[in-house]
Amino acid sequence: MATSTISKKRKVINYLSSGNGLTANEAKARFGVSNLRATISNIRSMVEAFGNWEIVSEPTSTTGKSRYFMVDTHPGTRAYTFNVDGSRSLA
Repeated sequence: MATSTISKKRKVINYLSSGNGLTANEAKARFGVSNLRATISNIRSMVEAFGNWEIVSEPTSTTGKSRYFMVDTHPGTRAYTFNVDGSRSLA
């Protein structure tokens, strides 16, 4: 039986699309992403291409470093959601 491995980039997309924010330190600890800024740049071109999602950032209150979020530009009810491990499930 074959198992699929979910990439770090996909894990970050799934995490952000679930409404969570992510800093560089959190990305490294959770997903092993060493350069979140480059990963976000790559993700941004993917998810914003169709106009359904937008990557936004805001400074953290304590250190001023960036926390990234993914905002749904067409909010509404979705038929599915992503789990932390990257798998998709019905909403």
